[in-house]
Parts: sequence; structure tokens; C-alpha cells
Amino acid sequence: MRRPAAGREYGDAIREAWNACLANPLRAALGMLAIAVAVATVAVVITGLDGFARYARQTSARTFGSDTFVLTRVSSTELSRKALADKLARNPVIRRSDVRFLDRYAGDLVVYAPVTQRSADVTAGGRKYENAAVNGTSASLLEIRDLEIGRGRFLRRDEESRAAQVAVIGADIADQLFPGLDPLGRSVRIAGRGFDVVGVQARQGTAGGVSLDRYVWITLQAFERAFGAPGSLQVFARAPLAGRTDAAEDRAQITMRARRQLRPGAADNFDVLTPEAARSFVQNISERVKAAAAPISAMALLAAIVVVTNTTLVSVTQRTREIGVRRAIGAARRHITIEVLAESTLVALAGGAAGLLAGAFVLALASRPLGIDLPLRPGTIGWSLGAAAASGILAGWYPARRAARIDVIAAVRQE
Repeated sequence: MRRPAAGREYGDAIREAWNACLANPLRAALGMLAIAVAVATVAVVITGLDGFARYARQTSARTFGSDTFVLTRVSSTELSRKALADKLARNPVIRRSDVRFLDRYAGDLVVYAPVTQRSADVTAGGRKYENAAVNGTSASLLEIRDLEIGRGRFLRRDEESRAAQVAVIGADIADQLFPGLDPLGRSVRIAGRGFDVVGVQARQGTAGGVSLDRYVWITLQAFERAFGAPGSLQVFARAPLAGRTDAAEDRAQITMRARRQLRPGAADNFDVLTPEAARSFVQNISERVKAAAAPISAMALLAAIVVVTNTTLVSVTQRTREIGVRRAIGAARRHITIEVLAESTLVALAGGAAGLLAGAFVLALASRPLGIDLPLRPGTIGWSLGAAAASGILAGWYPARRAARIDVIAAVRQE
């Protein structure tokens, strides 16, 4: 007997497998459900890890700016309570006089901008925005961080020198205090003082569920008049030229040590916070989740494979006589094997597609409260469908071999 062409053979096997699935929709649905749960788990875990990594980068960029570092009295990242207390006792506060010293010896290597912050209500007319993040800073901050001024402008150096009472406000504050109006040129009151709005930031969104559109930026001198001298300043810094961050960090550290008159070999009595250090907490969480993700995904896929194997074995058992008749009239073992494998693979692929849809829905629900964009990427979709197909083949392998080895005579006699 002439063997059918490979394409026709596979096509016939897939059609038979499809008909077998349609003939027993409940059994096929059970296998699809198991694969769907496993694929949804894999897709959500992979996308969640990717989202955490991007969240760390975005949060760092929004908080610090790219290639930016911060001189601060104490960086509390991963410090025990005792270590934090020891540092606070050892490290002096950073004052405006320290910033002036840093500026004097910055050369063309570093740009500095002091920043201090406190919560305060902002009012305009009869409207109030509660607990805004009011920041005192200098005009040079715009050279260090991308503050995304959507309308108007940022603070100017001449306003800084004369402690002008001008403000740049975030999008949430502008919307609440001036609904339907242009805030530029209007006044807000902070700590009982009037400030003219000269700029409005573009909408920043959230980071970790906290709004980034509740900020107010005023000059450091105006901040001190309104709230008094801050406890300690943070000094944002950046190299004016790309690729010279290391040189800028070295210059800042050496200058600060000279200001503090520290001897060679003595430990710094200030901290330098880099974007990488700021991201470390989220990255540590991400690594721990990643360590648990592989076994969780593997267990979910293994459970799905067991379920699909059982449902495929039931299918083979129910069709024992049919398989025996087909073998008796000339169907090759190869054809029976391909047909059973095709059935389990079709079930797995359909379940994989359903799992991806379910995973996308779960990620869409989670992205809004978390403030993290969690799209299913093409690579994740391809990897998930590939895992589903591989699971289908593995699940169908034993039932296919069993079907191909059925005793033809016993099978035909079976009622």
C-alpha cells in the first residue's frame, strides 16, 4: 500500500483530532482549563517580574533623573534601626553653606541643586489641596532632572536670588484648585504666603500607588521664609556631560570630604545615593519572586500535563474499538500516534490561548492600583504558547504510544 504524503497524513490526523475534541467537549474543556490555569500563571509571573524591573527603573528616573546622584545626610536603604541611629549621630546635617562650598569647587564636572520637602496644604480662593509635597530648591534642578514642565516655565536664578514667591505646581494640584482654568499667572497660598504660579508640570502618573502630580516647587529661600530652616538638605547632582558620571561622583565626594575636613582613610560622614542603590529594594524583591517563579510555573505546567494526559487516556480508552477497526483496514501506527498527539496538542494550545486572555485580564486589573504598566509582550505570548504546545506533546506521548500498540483483534472484538 502506498504511503500518503506527509502533509496529507498530518492534515488527516489533525482533522480526526479536532473531531474527537468536538465529540467530547466536556473532556476537552477539562484539559483546556488545566492548561489555561498553568499558562495564565506563567504569563502573569513573567510579566509581573518584567513590570517590577521597569518600575524600579522608572521610579529611579522620576525620583532622581538619569545619571543623577544625591548627597544626603543618611541613606536609610537597608539599614537596621541601630545602624540608622548611629549614622544620624555621626553625620552632620547638610546646610546651604555646604551647597555653596560644593558649587565653588564644582568646576565643569558637576551641577548641584539642593532640595528639601515637607507636606503642606495649598489653597486658592475657596479650594484646598491637602498634604501637597512642597519642595524648596534652586533653578539648577532643571539641569539635573527632567521635571516635564507642561505649561509655563521652571524657577529662574534671579527669582532664587531675591527669594521671589513663585511656584511650579503639579497636574493634580492645578486640576483641583483651578478646574477648567489656566493656572498660569494665578496665585496659591502656602503656609499663609501667596505664590504666583509660573509653571505646571505635565502629568507624571503614580509610582507605587503614590501620585507624582502633587508636587509644588518653590525657591529654597522662599521655602525657608515660609517654614523655617530645614533640618538637612539633600543635594541632587549630575555631570553636565554624558558619560562623566563617575568623575562627577568622585569630585562631589572629594569636595564634601574637604568641606568636612576628613582625614585620608577616615569614613565619610555623609552618604551618596545613586539610582542603582535606590532601585535595590525593588530589585531584591524582584529577585526573590523570580527565585520562586520557576518552581511555581513548573508545578503549574506539571499539574496541567497530568490532567491532559488523563483526559487523553480516557479518549483513547473510549475509542479503543474505533482505533482497532481503523488499524484493521490499514491505518498505520504512525498515523494513530500523530492523531493522539494532535488531539492533546490542540487541547493544550486552545487552553494556552484562553490562559493568555485570562492573564491579560488579571494584569489589566492589577496595573491600575499598582501604578505599573503590565502589558503582555510578544515574547511572553510566544513563550507561553510554546510551553502550552510542549505540554500538550508531553501529555499525549504516553497515550499515543498506548493507542498505537493496541491489540487489533482484541480491540475489534470489544463492545
